Amino acid sequence: MKAAYHAPFWLPGGQLQTIGPALWARRVAGPPIRYRRERWDTPDGDFVDVDWLDNAAPAAAAATETATGQAAKAAPGNPRKPYASRSSQPLLVLFHGLEGSSRSHYAEALADWARAQGVALAVPHFRGCSGTINRAPRAYHCGDFAEIGWLLQRFHFAQQARGGGPLLAVGVSLGGNALLRWAGEAGAEAARTVQAVAAVCAPLDMAASGHAIGRGFNRQVYTRMFLRTMKAKARAKLAQYPGLFDARRLAAARDLYEFDDLFTAPLHGFAGVDDYWRRGSAKPYLGAVRVPALVLNARNDPFVPADSLPRVDEVSRHVTLWQPAHGGHVGFAEGRWPPGDVHWLPEAVGGWLLAAAGLGA
Repeated sequence: MKAAYHAPFWLPGGQLQTIGPALWARRVAGPPIRYRRERWDTPDGDFVDVDWLDNAAPAAAAATETATGQAAKAAPGNPRKPYASRSSQPLLVLFHGLEGSSRSHYAEALADWARAQGVALAVPHFRGCSGTINRAPRAYHCGDFAEIGWLLQRFHFAQQARGGGPLLAVGVSLGGNALLRWAGEAGAEAARTVQAVAAVCAPLDMAASGHAIGRGFNRQVYTRMFLRTMKAKARAKLAQYPGLFDARRLAAARDLYEFDDLFTAPLHGFAGVDDYWRRGSAKPYLGAVRVPALVLNARNDPFVPADSLPRVDEVSRHVTLWQPAHGGHVGFAEGRWPPGDVHWLPEAVGGWLLAAAGLGA
């Protein structure tokens, strides 16, 4: 298990450490990552698409349909050493970041690590992020602990049907905040579902991060990138539900503050963007976490100001804080140029999760 990160000399600064790994770095050491997709119906009549790592994960048909304990027969997986049986194979659930997917650089890197370790991996896509617009008049948001809880409960029943292997969860960026928001909300009950959780570069203070991404270079590059896909999905949602929001305000939105105030906040029951960012932030809930939790944040993350990161006295004894000086936003590249690799992140975080679950370093 790696615990210290040092940026290579050829990749200076938080911006390059963010952009370089996402665009150029090697993600996998083995063959290309293959997924098998399943569609899960949600309790509110919508759906979530789940990508399972081929040859490492069982069919999610083993999961319960409504988290009541009824389980269908699971298709056999293909676990590798050191987990010689399906009943002992851990399952790692990855919650992706804003506008991410199972094809994000960090997702494929984690999948490559899981494949090598014999760990099953599943990536549930937040609504609208799997390539198909969802049905309901909603999308996804940073504090949706209810959705995280429903998904983890279903994965938990899948693991029980396979024999009870450990269930681990990692969230990246927005997904990390949502995961920790759930862990804080669930308190001691979280340990009934998962053995350990980790959050990578999570914007734990959404107001601080939301304003940071709306300024300077961040606004010109990242904000434009995110809004391009987010606005397209919002227009598709408006076509499904005419009158759902003001199309003119959508066209005029120039940053995430304006977009979230128009779309994300009201569609998910918040009074506005300030209410959404305040109630969705996981930082105030870290003291209530009662399951082993790793919180990894680079202090030069362009999206997450260092002065907004939690201190040791703001978290429970179950929370481990890693705050290296470098790494950017979900970067953590290593190796020689060109192009470097992103293996440090899955090895460090994955190793910590296995150790926290009692499966060795």
